[in-house]
Amino acid sequence: MAQENAAFSPGPEEPPRRRGRQRYVEKDGRCNVQQGNVRETYRYLTDLFTTLVDLQWRLSLLFFVLAYALTWLFFGAIWWLIAYGRGDLEHLEDTAWTPCVNNLNGFVAAFLFSIETETTIGYGHRVITDQCPEGIVLLLLQAILGSMVNAFMVGCMFVKISQPNKRAATLVFSSHAVVSLRDGRLCLMFRVGDLRSSHIVEASIRAKLIRSRQTLEGEFIPLHQTDLSVGFDTGDDRLFLVSPLVISHEIDAASPFWEASRRALERDDFEIVVILEGMVEATGMTCQARSSYLVDEVLWGHRFTSVLTLEDGFYEVDYASFHETFEVPTPSCSARELAEAAARLDAHLYWSIPSRLDEKGMTSFPTQGSDSHPSAMTLRPPHPTSEQRRAIMEREGSNANKTAHSSEGGLPGVRR
Repeated sequence: MAQENAAFSPGPEEPPRRRGRQRYVEKDGRCNVQQGNVRETYRYLTDLFTTLVDLQWRLSLLFFVLAYALTWLFFGAIWWLIAYGRGDLEHLEDTAWTPCVNNLNGFVAAFLFSIETETTIGYGHRVITDQCPEGIVLLLLQAILGSMVNAFMVGCMFVKISQPNKRAATLVFSSHAVVSLRDGRLCLMFRVGDLRSSHIVEASIRAKLIRSRQTLEGEFIPLHQTDLSVGFDTGDDRLFLVSPLVISHEIDAASPFWEASRRALERDDFEIVVILEGMVEATGMTCQARSSYLVDEVLWGHRFTSVLTLEDGFYEVDYASFHETFEVPTPSCSARELAEAAARLDAHLYWSIPSRLDEKGMTSFPTQGSDSHPSAMTLRPPHPTSEQRRAIMEREGSNANKTAHSSEGGLPGVRR
């Protein structure tokens, strides 16, 4: 009974140990990984579109300007070479001479004509003549290539502008995760919210545990990933994210925290990465928001403060209290020890209660496939309440005192 009593009593308050672990994912969602010693850099050029989209904005704008400027210079130089090769520059004052391009008297004029041709400005002062077949071919090539450059660069800028990265900035995670009881079971919980009034469609949540691991063969895995169940089997991972929601991971036998007590959890070294995905309602593009929690960001025996209030005809969310928590009575033992203690109390309660079921609150539940037939009903003990647990503990204590008193008095025929 001493172990059972200790299991249900809150443990002593101990400040969590500060860890110096390097984050795998930053709080703002950036992955703290850099690719080094990549020798096959040509692979980036095989997917040039994605490479340009992933560039920083200043590099993207620089590439945008250079793409057009170099194209104009390239074709301007060719127009000047055609005029120079035909001798048009030597017959500028000859009115009987038919040049390839009228009023093209130098490289600057050729460059301006290249810009006017590719951008279809058409000022009308410089114009190609029908006596220049090479100029006609070059005009077709520049028109086609210019359209391709326009499509490529405008497409890159459009995709870069419409990326849902900024939408992920309005999806917020609580600064801490908490561990407390929920329906009699230890749960690891964190909170998510959406700051915008336009919602995330088909939102889903995932959680992964990142920590080092060594296999039976001695292989060391520094960043081993383990899935934390947040309701995939029951569909609870599908979120209707209109107001902030508390995501819960039940610490059961399948959880990696099944045997972790409060003290063991604070001395552990891990990182919990949470991933929220969904489609942006305005654009239909997939958005992903990420965050993480280190050991010192997991508060044992805390619960989140409510942020939802009912006003006159609507619900109001107070994001000023979004990250706030408060302490609640929570056992400091592991979930396994808590389940074993509860099982012992259930078994003791089952055999200590008289057979008058109606007086003691025991209920009957039909087994699967019984069709609720009375003859197929199976009696099951209810989960003990706190008052029932207290009565059992007092009864056990009184029985122990009686046993000790009898031992002191001695038994007949037994020598002390």
